[in-house]
Amino acid sequence: MNLKELSYRVLIVSSSKNMAQKLALLLEEEKRFVPETKSSAAAARRVLAERQYDLVIITDPLPDESAAGLATELCSDNHTVVALITDIQNYDDVSDHVCRYGVFVMPKPAPKQLLLQALDWMQSTRERLRRFEKKQLSLEDKMKEIRTVNKAKWKLISSRGMSEVEAHRYIEKEAMDCGVSKLLIALQIISEEE
Repeated sequence: MNLKELSYRVLIVSSSKNMAQKLALLLEEEKRFVPETKSSAAAARRVLAERQYDLVIITDPLPDESAAGLATELCSDNHTVVALITDIQNYDDVSDHVCRYGVFVMPKPAPKQLLLQALDWMQSTRERLRRFEKKQLSLEDKMKEIRTVNKAKWKLISSRGMSEVEAHRYIEKEAMDCGVSKLLIALQIISEEE
């Protein structure tokens, strides 16, 4: 699927209503972004506790805390891609501080074309993170399966006097004979033995 066909939830955190409106209008023009705006770090945290956003755009300064601090904190959440827009005079210092955390930094005022490029980069990064999330979930599922199969093996060892190798072969053979996964056989053994 073309990235331009996907939809992304975007949180704009800006103390400037004018800047927030301009960013929201730009995002709405692109059709693939669904923007929401908040005017402070505290308001952003409240809404982020309730729902997840694909992208977060923060403009510096914020009224209640450091925009750079909020940006780096949000980047610790693997699901969110964060951009920080800061004054051109502060760009180098802010960039040096936040880029190592994975924050995209743009100078203010930012031309429309730069903002659109940044959105493309952020969207691409979000898709990369999605792939990592899927891999992580599959690894967690695999670890759960291994733990469950091991528990079933120990049940067979203790109740039927099998060796670990025999218990392992038994589970594999049952799974092949029945045409199901080792996890299902292991769950069945555990429920029978309890």
